[in-house]
Amino acid sequence: MTRAEPPGARRASETIWKGGAPSAGERILPAETPVALVHDASTTAVMMATPMDLEDFGVGFSLTEGLVADPGEIRSLEVVEGQLGFEVRMWLQAERAAALAARRRRLAGPTGCGLCGIDSLAEAVRPPRRVEAELRLSPADVAQALADLRRAQDLNAATRAVHAAGFWTPSEGLVAAREDVGRHNALDKLAGALVRRGPVPPGAVVLTSRVSVEMVQKSAAIGAPAVIAVSAPTALAVQVAEQAGLTLIAIARDDGFEVFTRPERIRA
Repeated sequence: MTRAEPPGARRASETIWKGGAPSAGERILPAETPVALVHDASTTAVMMATPMDLEDFGVGFSLTEGLVADPGEIRSLEVVEGQLGFEVRMWLQAERAAALAARRRRLAGPTGCGLCGIDSLAEAVRPPRRVEAELRLSPADVAQALADLRRAQDLNAATRAVHAAGFWTPSEGLVAAREDVGRHNALDKLAGALVRRGPVPPGAVVLTSRVSVEMVQKSAAIGAPAVIAVSAPTALAVQVAEQAGLTLIAIARDDGFEVFTRPERIRA
């Protein structure tokens, strides 16, 4: 019986070479398409993304890029599919629309590009939001968060080719998870899912990717006091995490992890 592809995936024919001989086969691959993020009829960004959870993507990108301070400043949103891709069309409240018009920028880049097209060096290393939320995690919590996110990665289980971002709390476990071919996109989708759900409780962003500075900036914009990642951070990511008051846990495996900032949030 042929396994059905999950949302966000496509089936592709292939030729498989094994034992020195070819055979016909199929593989499930993640979908990737241009997604335009449009605010008040002007395109703010064009990202290559997996075409799922696009409403979350629009809200989350607007929040983590500082275009809105909360989802209530987006007065309406619609997702429109066209021949070349998708448009996430958002209309902002008047005051926020005026602020955006004053700092309009364009962002057109490759998969998951979080910095292409910004108009100043200062914007690339903008000061992060200061995170004040209290949180305590045990080593068992870190391991559980990683395990819960793995179980939630349906698209990656089928394709082995996408990133995931999840949000985990000691009281609720995995609150939400989103997947995408781009690691920034997955985190933006998660941000949108969280703020559309309601106030974000103290918890940890859990990432399947390395931690670059923009991943820290976006996590701080959500208000998450901790980030747990399977790969290493960059030096600048550590510096910005310290500025944000965020606990940065990286190189997290089943048998241990490394804490780069605010280690007092980890309890024995």
